[in-house]
Amino acid sequence: MKRRVLAVVIILCVLIPFTAFAGGQTEAGEGTMKIGYIVKDNTSDYWKIVEAGALAAGKDLGVEVLFNGPNAETEVMQQISMMEDMITNKVAALVVAPSQPKAAISVFNSANAAGIPVLLADTDADWDKKITFLGTGNEAAGKIGGEYIAKKLGAGAEVIILRGALGDLTHDQRSSGAAEAVKAAGCVVMDIQPADSDMAKGMDVMENMIQAYPNIKGVFCTNDAMAIGASRAIEKSGKDIMVIGFDAIPVAVEEIMKGKTFKGSVAQSPYNIGYMGVENAVKAANGETVEKRIDTGAEMIDSTNVQRYSDDLGKLLGN
Repeated sequence: MKRRVLAVVIILCVLIPFTAFAGGQTEAGEGTMKIGYIVKDNTSDYWKIVEAGALAAGKDLGVEVLFNGPNAETEVMQQISMMEDMITNKVAALVVAPSQPKAAISVFNSANAAGIPVLLADTDADWDKKITFLGTGNEAAGKIGGEYIAKKLGAGAEVIILRGALGDLTHDQRSSGAAEAVKAAGCVVMDIQPADSDMAKGMDVMENMIQAYPNIKGVFCTNDAMAIGASRAIEKSGKDIMVIGFDAIPVAVEEIMKGKTFKGSVAQSPYNIGYMGVENAVKAANGETVEKRIDTGAEMIDSTNVQRYSDDLGKLLGN
């Protein structure tokens, strides 16, 4: 994440108090523009920070933000139902982070037919009527993680990848980006296995990988929950295996600061994804021009910069 973007985020965070989650919305008067914002789940720190940004933008711009998400990223039909509800509520624009982009296309088409502009955040979809995509270039960000782990381990090292649910484009891209970088550096990708962005599944899959590939030296995980689970399995085994995650959520930052198995995480700017999603949704609803792609950036968080990042995150979350 570029320093100037981070500075903007910090200033916004200091000025705006953190808000409660799980279906949050801004307060607005009758007749106020409504912006729908649907994400992959309503429980993880990552999506909570996205929500903080979205609600802050709603407050700044004087619009009502209807923010929601299912209980887990795997609950695709629940997410689709929430999108349908937003169409029924006649929101002025809809921002979506689709768990299964292909499954959501029909709902996107319904929104478009109803005259509701659709913006995609965090996860892109092959849909030509979208207003824009906001978020990290996930393949490029995956390469950041893959290059880091390969540089630390050296050519010839055996690496595995744990990824989110099959069919999730975000995890497809992060996984392929990391795999490409690892191979280019002369390391060997022994296996790529799904653990559904879940900590417990990450631990279970990692235990199996340790048995199947006793010489692995590193694991790249396409989100932090799986990375934490993998770290637990590695610590239990007594093996010396480096873990790199993705998202740099608070609990992952704590793990990195401990300096044990979890060595780093690729950080996005979820607050900007939320804030800029609403900001550009309002522009779209008003008929203004919106850039076709808005990249919010990414950076590697490890022992060299984790304290600075932790301090910034604390300001964001009001800690």
